[in-house]
Amino acid sequence: MNKPISTSGESLEHGRPIVFRNGIVLTMDDAHHIFKDCDVLVVDGVIREVGTGIKAPDTALEIDARGGIIMPGMIDTHRHMWQTAMRAYGADWTLSQYFVWYYLEHGRNFRPQDVFAGNLLSAIEAVDAGVTTSVDWSHGLQTIDHADAAVDALETVPARFVLGYGNIQRPPWEWTADKEFQDFYSRRLDGKGDMLGFQIAFDVVAGEEFPERAAFEVARDMGVSVNTHAGVLGANGDDSIRLMHENGFMTPDTVLVHCATLSDDSYQRIAACGSSVSVSTESEQSAGQGYPSSWKLRQFGIPITLSHDTSVWWSADLFTAMRTTLGADRSRQHFEAHLKGETVTQLDLRSEEVIDWATRGGSKALGLDSKIGSIEVGKRADIVLLKNDESPVMFPILNPYGHVAMQAQRADVHTVVVDGNIVKHEHRLINIDLAKAKSVVEETVGYLADSLGEEAWNAGMHPDLAPKEIIDNPYHYNK
Repeated sequence: MNKPISTSGESLEHGRPIVFRNGIVLTMDDAHHIFKDCDVLVVDGVIREVGTGIKAPDTALEIDARGGIIMPGMIDTHRHMWQTAMRAYGADWTLSQYFVWYYLEHGRNFRPQDVFAGNLLSAIEAVDAGVTTSVDWSHGLQTIDHADAAVDALETVPARFVLGYGNIQRPPWEWTADKEFQDFYSRRLDGKGDMLGFQIAFDVVAGEEFPERAAFEVARDMGVSVNTHAGVLGANGDDSIRLMHENGFMTPDTVLVHCATLSDDSYQRIAACGSSVSVSTESEQSAGQGYPSSWKLRQFGIPITLSHDTSVWWSADLFTAMRTTLGADRSRQHFEAHLKGETVTQLDLRSEEVIDWATRGGSKALGLDSKIGSIEVGKRADIVLLKNDESPVMFPILNPYGHVAMQAQRADVHTVVVDGNIVKHEHRLINIDLAKAKSVVEETVGYLADSLGEEAWNAGMHPDLAPKEIIDNPYHYNK
């Protein structure tokens, strides 16, 4: 492959020092420092200096960040990447329709190459949107061949990933006990470092006998964490939290997804253990897991991260996740006040905080906070530059936090650096084969459509509508 170059002819090859010049830097460090007209120097994949007038190596690529915002790469802690080839197919689904389609009917039709296709496209679109670390909540791994295909795709894209290994077609206490599962971990992921991590992904739904105990014990023996949906109306609730907590399987390394329909007792248990909750606001407010939980989690001091969930329904960027989370959280604050006949005069949730959830929240949840999540000297360089001179939306930048959370979008992602290497620059993906992703996804869509047949394919995409009832209006009259 030819060495990538910028539009000005500069080499973008991996390993080259990089210096961002004269940008607004959102450090997202503990003090949330903001530096204006600031430089950031990257050498050997590490942030070496943050300040003004930095002297960079003669070989450094200089990136003009004037009029832009330099921020840490965003971190998505829950993304069903294997489903991406079905983008927007289930836009009008309820959660139960999703479960029926994937869990009971058609999910088992996915071949290893279909998992590869979904993962590849999802990984590329994550990087394109400034998401430098993604947890692949991969519960379509029916066989080891499927798992190998998932990792093959992740290793194709130069970003950070965590494979959340799952299999919705079998109980977790069965597939985690398979020798080939543990051999797969040793063969493909053990020792890969923080560029390719590993979690076990399953849910606690089987009742008081708690058969999932065996899967938790496997995770403990392997020294890996568990990522699990919880507090999903109709699927799992307080009993699941209680069983995990009472049996010692909720730890600071555990990531709980949604947690939208739980009692205060469950929230207290989560807070006491230090577990993080991945809030997927678009998902919760549309599919019906429960009201998006950030407003409740904040009351108990529970660490929060953000996630996309699945492209079968929703957008695949954390700008939308931040925006919808702010909206849902603030809406709930107003709603609760209105129930008391009161008016909100001060908002509880600020833009600054949701940006923290999209960056530091994820790095802490994944045990990577010493390495990524903020722009600080000594950390690995996962950096995003938001700059778009052709857009009226990127000017003026008065409140940088408000701009990122409420104004910016995927099209404003100018440069993305992962582990010190440029993977997107001047709004173009670098050394990423989007054409291949389109090709394999096209083949997968054709295969699935043929497998289901035209009638089933169309029925899945266009579920029956509930009858509409219009309230009688006494003010209507006929002349």
